Amino acid sequence: MTDPSLSPARDEPSSESIYNRTFWLAYLANTALVLANALTFRFAELVHFLGGSERLTGDIVALGLVVSILVRLSVSHVIDDYGTRKMWILTTVLFICGGLLFMNCHQLSWMLYLARIAYFVGLTGMFACSMTHIQNQVPPHRRTEVIGNLGSSGFVGLILGSNVGDWIVHSVPPGRLQFQLLFGGATIVGCLYLAIVLIMTHGQRWERRKFATPAYRQLLHHWPGTVVLVAMIMGLGVVVTTVFLTRFATLRGIDGIGVFFSGYAISAFGFRLLASTWSRSIGRHWMLVWGLAGHTLGHFLLVFATSGWHFILPSIICGFGHSLLFPAVVSLGAGAFPQEARGAGTAIILAFVDFGQFVFSPLMGRIIVAYGFPTMFLISSAMGLIMGLIYLLIAIRYHDHETGPVPASLSGEMD
Repeated sequence: MTDPSLSPARDEPSSESIYNRTFWLAYLANTALVLANALTFRFAELVHFLGGSERLTGDIVALGLVVSILVRLSVSHVIDDYGTRKMWILTTVLFICGGLLFMNCHQLSWMLYLARIAYFVGLTGMFACSMTHIQNQVPPHRRTEVIGNLGSSGFVGLILGSNVGDWIVHSVPPGRLQFQLLFGGATIVGCLYLAIVLIMTHGQRWERRKFATPAYRQLLHHWPGTVVLVAMIMGLGVVVTTVFLTRFATLRGIDGIGVFFSGYAISAFGFRLLASTWSRSIGRHWMLVWGLAGHTLGHFLLVFATSGWHFILPSIICGFGHSLLFPAVVSLGAGAFPQEARGAGTAIILAFVDFGQFVFSPLMGRIIVAYGFPTMFLISSAMGLIMGLIYLLIAIRYHDHETGPVPASLSGEMD
């Protein structure tokens, strides 16, 4: 059966370099998407401006996450049924609609909840389609490598988006106009992203399967294992850094968050390039161990930040952790599913990252209200440490097949 996400010219991975036109268009699109997402990192500030607390912020984020998870488990198999193009376009339009709704939120009302749901369901769907698309373009033994190198584009977008956001906040007087520019900018970038997707997927064909298996059934049949817990810790890291860090910086009088996210992105980008072949040398299990160590130490050091330059060291360490966690989690999680269900597998493992955010966003919000930001960072660090110790035992005991010799039939596919 023809894989639904492949164009006629790429039904089978070729012996050419995996870094071709398709890769670089996907790279550009992912850069734009992360840039747009970074402009929305001040969502907690928006809720505060409208009269809400960190607890309410966590609850709104959690609602958007639970809807996103339910959508993925219900319909993520349509990526495999209809191909990435249709689902990619649909989720991008949803993201744009979410941005438009944010721009029109003038008070704490149902519109703010709806905006967060539309924005986040669109965002997670876009990431899932992007990762599914790129995995289907390369040989199986290059999947972790291409996931990691495509992910490096996100660090470029993170640098651009966080610093543009800081520039808007510093250049525009406090008030509604700041948030209209931030979320309006994300919406405009989302429109540019849609244009890139239309170009990249032009001419794709798909062949619908006769019997579409719901994602939740595929999850039970192809359970990815303990890696889902690591995905949840990644979700915790996302909550701490992209939702609550801005409020922490504001309350401590730290001038902007660009320093943290620039250091984070530069570090992650550099380590991602250095570690692009680690899945075939030390193995993905050890990548997770070292990645969790980065999460643990980086979040612990955030406790002591009282000025912008104090963000530099924890940002570098957190970036190192992310550079290893993301490709290994996606590769191990999606790799548990067969090729014809790779789209659903990718969406499901990313859903566990969302599930981690769903679990920890209201919890962290309540911890902040009751005990303060330092306690939140310490708890996040402790969770990473516990999971790291668990996965250390797994890494010692189990061999990763990607570290084995490349089959002779595929040896000619190496760059």
